[in-house]
Amino acid sequence: MEVRRMDIHIAEIPVACRACEARHGGVCGTLTPAELCELNKYSARRRLDAGTEVVGQGETVSSYANIIRGVVKLTKMMADGRQQIVGLQFAPDFLGRPFVSESALSAETATDAEICNFPRSVMDRLAARAPDLKDRLHRQALQELDEARDWMLTLGRKSAQEKVASFLYLIATHSDPEEVDKSSFDLPLSRADIADFLGLTIETVSRQFTKLRKDGVIAIENNRHVIVPDLDRLMQFAGNDR
Repeated sequence: MEVRRMDIHIAEIPVACRACEARHGGVCGTLTPAELCELNKYSARRRLDAGTEVVGQGETVSSYANIIRGVVKLTKMMADGRQQIVGLQFAPDFLGRPFVSESALSAETATDAEICNFPRSVMDRLAARAPDLKDRLHRQALQELDEARDWMLTLGRKSAQEKVASFLYLIATHSDPEEVDKSSFDLPLSRADIADFLGLTIETVSRQFTKLRKDGVIAIENNRHVIVPDLDRLMQFAGNDR
């Protein structure tokens, strides 16, 4: 009996989905060709400039998205107007919280980005009848919870040097999933945003960048481009386990 392979070479899969990173590494990887076709009917790719708000805190959630390229920062605003960056999302992350009608966070592109946007009602309908999709969404939520707990450790217990090195290691290993070489990348955040994300002052962040550069852990070009000669050494400076 011949077994048909359901991969990117099967004609039933929409053309836009065949080479999509989110198709293989994200939630869409659980969908059948028929389900992909259904979702594709309502989806639209959007190219967004850095600083574009995708959804605002307290807004009604009308759509979800897969991040195809770029970095999205998640922020939480307090009643008095103070704002905190509480997370970063990268390709092929799923942007949104299924079955929740109001966004608890603001999502804004930290870099130029591309997302695949689709109506909330369509994705909720697919998740209701596709156990594999619901399971993937559940596992992503648990992964985000684990990452949030790890970041609590970073913020609560690590030194300033370890915090900055942890941030650089995060960007090196997550910012571009299609890039095999993780030793070179552009910083997606300004020094002020990095300080906000790490709970440090801008001056402290700048001093730690200088120390890491003098120690040969990183090199910096044009103030935003970072080169990491040895990723394992950066991980050691971050205080991370292997």
